[in-house]
Amino acid sequence: MVKIRLRRLGYKKNPVFRVVVLNSTTKREAAPIQQLGFYNPKTKEMKLDKQSALDWIKKGAQPTQTVKYLIDNCKEDGTLNYVKKETEKLSKKAQAKLQAEKEAAAAKTEEATAVEATAVEAPAAEAVAEEALAAEETATEEASA
Repeated sequence: MVKIRLRRLGYKKNPVFRVVVLNSTTKREAAPIQQLGFYNPKTKEMKLDKQSALDWIKKGAQPTQTVKYLIDNCKEDGTLNYVKKETEKLSKKAQAKLQAEKEAAAAKTEEATAVEATAVEAPAAEAVAEEALAAEETATEEASA
Protein backbone atom coordinates (compact mmCIF):
# COMPACT_ATOMS: atom_id res chain seq x y z
CA MET A 1 0.00 0.00 0.00
CA VAL A 2 1.20 3.53 -0.78
CA LYS A 3 0.98 6.31 1.80
CA ILE A 4 1.29 10.07 1.65
CA ARG A 5 3.08 11.14 4.80
CA LEU A 6 5.39 13.69 6.35
CA ARG A 7 9.16 13.23 6.37
CA ARG A 8 10.89 15.07 9.20
CA LEU A 9 13.81 17.36 8.47
CA GLY A 10 15.34 20.23 10.37
CA TYR A 11 17.23 20.23 13.60
CA LYS A 12 16.36 19.75 17.25
CA LYS A 13 13.14 21.54 18.29
CA ASN A 14 12.82 23.12 14.85
CA PRO A 15 11.08 20.60 12.59
CA VAL A 16 10.47 21.06 8.89
CA PHE A 17 8.54 18.42 7.00
CA ARG A 18 8.42 17.23 3.42
CA VAL A 19 5.21 15.74 2.09
CA VAL A 20 6.23 12.53 0.32
CA VAL A 21 4.67 9.46 -1.25
CA LEU A 22 6.14 6.22 0.21
CA ASN A 23 5.46 2.53 0.32
CA SER A 24 3.83 1.86 3.70
CA THR A 25 6.31 -0.89 4.58
CA THR A 26 9.37 1.36 4.26
CA LYS A 27 10.82 3.57 6.96
CA ARG A 28 10.08 7.26 7.26
CA GLU A 29 13.52 8.24 5.96
CA ALA A 30 13.51 5.86 2.96
CA ALA A 31 13.74 7.11 -0.60
CA PRO A 32 10.32 8.49 -1.61
CA ILE A 33 8.39 7.61 -4.73
CA GLN A 34 7.59 11.29 -5.20
CA GLN A 35 8.04 14.47 -3.18
CA LEU A 36 4.88 16.61 -3.17
CA GLY A 37 5.95 19.64 -1.14
CA PHE A 38 7.06 20.91 2.26
CA TYR A 39 5.50 22.23 5.48
CA ASN A 40 6.98 24.31 8.28
CA PRO A 41 4.69 24.13 11.34
CA LYS A 42 6.42 26.98 13.20
CA THR A 43 5.92 29.62 10.50
CA LYS A 44 2.83 27.91 8.99
CA GLU A 45 4.56 28.06 5.61
CA MET A 46 3.59 25.40 3.11
CA LYS A 47 4.05 24.65 -0.55
CA LEU A 48 2.21 21.60 -1.87
CA ASP A 49 1.49 20.19 -5.30
CA LYS A 50 -2.18 19.73 -4.54
CA GLN A 51 -3.10 18.29 -7.94
CA SER A 52 -0.47 15.52 -7.66
CA ALA A 53 -1.61 14.73 -4.12
CA LEU A 54 -5.22 14.38 -5.26
CA ASP A 55 -4.10 12.21 -8.19
CA TRP A 56 -2.24 9.89 -5.79
CA ILE A 57 -5.32 9.68 -3.56
CA LYS A 58 -7.44 8.73 -6.61
CA LYS A 59 -4.91 5.99 -7.38
CA GLY A 60 -5.40 4.56 -3.88
CA ALA A 61 -2.70 6.22 -1.76
CA GLN A 62 -3.71 6.70 1.86
CA PRO A 63 -2.80 10.10 3.37
CA THR A 64 -2.01 10.30 7.06
CA GLN A 65 -4.34 12.33 9.24
CA THR A 66 -2.05 15.37 9.26
CA VAL A 67 -1.43 15.26 5.51
CA LYS A 68 -5.18 14.96 4.87
CA TYR A 69 -5.72 18.10 6.97
CA LEU A 70 -3.01 19.94 5.03
CA ILE A 71 -4.45 18.91 1.66
CA ASP A 72 -7.98 19.92 2.68
CA ASN A 73 -6.84 23.31 4.01
CA CYS A 74 -4.56 24.45 1.22
CA LYS A 75 -5.39 26.77 -1.64
CA GLU A 76 -5.20 25.75 -5.29
CA ASP A 77 -1.69 27.22 -5.55
CA GLY A 78 -0.55 24.98 -2.69
CA THR A 79 -0.21 27.53 0.11
CA LEU A 80 -1.89 27.09 3.46
CA ASN A 81 -5.23 28.74 4.27
CA TYR A 82 -4.09 29.83 7.69
CA VAL A 83 -5.84 32.68 9.43
CA LYS A 84 -4.02 33.82 12.52
CA LYS A 85 -6.38 34.97 15.21
CA GLU A 86 -5.05 38.05 16.88
CA THR A 87 -6.17 38.13 20.47
CA GLU A 88 -5.35 41.15 22.52
CA LYS A 89 -4.70 40.56 26.16
CA LEU A 90 -5.58 43.83 27.84
CA SER A 91 -5.92 44.64 31.51
CA LYS A 92 -9.35 45.52 32.86
CA LYS A 93 -8.37 49.17 33.05
CA ALA A 94 -7.25 49.19 29.41
CA GLN A 95 -10.42 47.38 28.34
CA ALA A 96 -12.56 49.98 30.17
CA LYS A 97 -10.65 52.81 28.49
CA LEU A 98 -11.08 51.21 25.06
CA GLN A 99 -14.81 50.76 25.71
CA ALA A 100 -15.14 54.41 26.78
CA GLU A 101 -13.37 55.55 23.59
CA LYS A 102 -15.74 53.45 21.47
CA GLU A 103 -18.79 54.93 23.25
CA ALA A 104 -17.45 58.47 22.78
CA ALA A 105 -16.89 57.85 19.08
CA ALA A 106 -20.41 56.43 18.74
CA ALA A 107 -21.87 59.50 20.51
CA LYS A 108 -19.97 61.84 18.15
CA THR A 109 -21.27 60.02 15.08
CA GLU A 110 -24.86 60.18 16.42
CA GLU A 111 -24.45 63.89 17.07
CA ALA A 112 -23.04 64.46 13.58
CA THR A 113 -25.95 62.61 11.96
CA ALA A 114 -28.43 64.66 14.00
CA VAL A 115 -26.77 67.90 12.87
CA GLU A 116 -26.84 66.71 9.24
CA ALA A 117 -30.52 65.81 9.54
CA THR A 118 -31.41 69.30 10.83
CA ALA A 119 -29.25 70.85 8.12
CA VAL A 120 -31.21 68.92 5.51
CA GLU A 121 -34.56 69.82 7.09
CA ALA A 122 -33.73 73.56 7.38
CA PRO A 123 -33.38 74.25 3.63
CA ALA A 124 -36.52 72.24 3.00
CA ALA A 125 -38.41 74.32 5.56
CA GLU A 126 -37.06 77.54 4.02
CA ALA A 127 -38.20 76.42 0.58
CA VAL A 128 -41.70 75.71 1.91
CA ALA A 129 -41.80 79.13 3.59
CA GLU A 130 -40.70 80.86 0.37
CA GLU A 131 -43.40 79.05 -1.59
CA ALA A 132 -46.02 80.07 0.97
CA LEU A 133 -44.82 83.71 0.83
CA ALA A 134 -44.95 83.69 -2.98
CA ALA A 135 -48.48 82.24 -2.85
CA GLU A 136 -49.58 85.00 -0.43
CA GLU A 137 -48.12 87.70 -2.69
CA THR A 138 -49.96 86.33 -5.72
CA ALA A 139 -53.15 86.11 -3.67
CA THR A 140 -52.83 89.76 -2.52
CA GLU A 141 -52.09 90.89 -6.10
CA GLU A 142 -55.19 89.09 -7.35
CA ALA A 143 -57.30 90.52 -4.54
CA SER A 144 -56.13 94.10 -5.26
CA ALA A 145 -56.71 93.73 -8.98
